[in-house]
Amino acid sequence: MMPGFFSVRRGWVLAGVGLVLALLGWGASSFLPQHNRAANVLSDPSEAALAQSLIAPSLAGPFDSTRLRGMSWVGGDSVTEAELEPLLRDHITWIAQMPFGWQAGATEPGIRTNTARPVGRRGLWGESDAGLVYTAQLARRYGIRTLLKPHLWVRGRAAWPGDIKMTSKADWDAWFANYSAFILHYAALAESAHFDGLCIGTELLHATEPAHEKAWRGLIKQIRKVYHGPLTYAANWAVEYQQIRFWDALDYVGIQAYFPISTAASPPLDTLLRGWQPHLRALAAWQKKIKKPIVFTEVGYKTTPDAAARPWEWPERLATATPDEATQARCYEALFRATWGQPWLKGMFIWKWYPGLAADGPARRHADFTPQHKPAETVLARWYGQ
Repeated sequence: MMPGFFSVRRGWVLAGVGLVLALLGWGASSFLPQHNRAANVLSDPSEAALAQSLIAPSLAGPFDSTRLRGMSWVGGDSVTEAELEPLLRDHITWIAQMPFGWQAGATEPGIRTNTARPVGRRGLWGESDAGLVYTAQLARRYGIRTLLKPHLWVRGRAAWPGDIKMTSKADWDAWFANYSAFILHYAALAESAHFDGLCIGTELLHATEPAHEKAWRGLIKQIRKVYHGPLTYAANWAVEYQQIRFWDALDYVGIQAYFPISTAASPPLDTLLRGWQPHLRALAAWQKKIKKPIVFTEVGYKTTPDAAARPWEWPERLATATPDEATQARCYEALFRATWGQPWLKGMFIWKWYPGLAADGPARRHADFTPQHKPAETVLARWYGQ
């Protein structure tokens, strides 16, 4: 039988166990009154179905305390206990911290890192080694575990890590050498600071093609010598997760679960649920072959009418600027109804959370993926609380 996902290594966070159990025992009904904003947003009769879904009974089955109730945490210039309290109210038990390495271009093998405490305006404290460790230690006091999930940022308009593709074997060898140094740094940090899990890469579409299997297996062996906790990799939903041949060397399959589920604007809940069905069938069939539990290392939806069509796109790249909190909430409801009770799913990390974001905070923050202060947060809290 598989161990619980990202099991805490012996001696870690023992002081927080009692608090974790208390948090996991909270009922969703104790939280719902704190989110009465949803009722105001959904006063339109056309949203009656969504309003009902916010108080509907869970379809997730028996409570599973080992399932990850995660959130992608945005590093800032500081972190306080007060900024963690909303996570507790939403029954969040894990955060993913995401430091960055930087590439000058998709065909450039060099990787620049900035792991020291930032000086002046250069860099974010929350993504420095010191900030990562402090945030994890503070979260641990509240029973919240941490997945360390380093990313690469590729320079170029609309560029993403999946664009990384060297043009020669020599450049690929150089890239893997540089990437190994990058990820082994964070493996050592995860070991010394007792992080609860390590993600060894995110959406490196071309770098994880079968031709590079040997390089990854060698790197994973090096990581295992440095970090003794569980490992995963965060694969893109479209093609990458099925092409990877080194899943057996890791503990868990990670998928960036931005599956498109409807092309319609402001689709109803039943349409969204139907949209999940082909993805669920494909995931279930594939998981039986790979025999590893799956974690959605990222999943989330924008606050736009077309949030379900291309969930991976940022709002500023879209033609529409019309906010639609009800559609975002329905997408959350469909996500949980479709996946939360699946036996192959061990949890998810919602994208994403801005520490300290106020209800009247910057409009550009509220317009993007965060569920904070929106009906989607009510949906999240209800499901995570069960």
